[in-house]
Amino acid sequence: MQHLGRAGAALVAVILVGGATACSTSDKSSNSAAAAPAATASNDAEAAKASKAALAAYKGYLTASRVASLDPDPKHPDLTKYVADPLLTRVRDAVRDLKTHGAVRTGKLASDPHVTTVDLAAEPPTVSIQDCIDSTGYKMVYANSKKPVPGAAGGRFVATATATRYPDGRWLISDGATHEDQPC
Repeated sequence: MQHLGRAGAALVAVILVGGATACSTSDKSSNSAAAAPAATASNDAEAAKASKAALAAYKGYLTASRVASLDPDPKHPDLTKYVADPLLTRVRDAVRDLKTHGAVRTGKLASDPHVTTVDLAAEPPTVSIQDCIDSTGYKMVYANSKKPVPGAAGGRFVATATATRYPDGRWLISDGATHEDQPC
């Protein structure tokens, strides 16, 4: 069952998102001086828009993972609305492991994500997210008996995730990790 515990932890992997700051240089011409604040405001607005979209994808990912873990259904359609590879494959494998072992996840998973980095210049653009996951109320139990799976205790720990903007404009969670050695 230890393998099942590691697989379950993949279901709560979080992406670290970071906020970018813009710098401008001043020029003696009034046109350059006027253009710099406008460019900074535009960059800030784009970063804020990206942050909002990435956090929405992250919250959707957590919800879709919880719902998929309750069935368990590794092909749950909401997973592809919010999660992309390589994380999608890891989440599906973890849900498949639950199903294979006759286990499900029940209860509540608490989350408090925030953006740490926004990199709109990257190809593709990315947002990093950090979260404090509280899985003390999110239990792995055997589907038939509802008894807890041994060694599958929850806790409070840091999780990080990466949201990526895809060519169709969607922000999807593409990578994530739980840091059970980092309590929060």
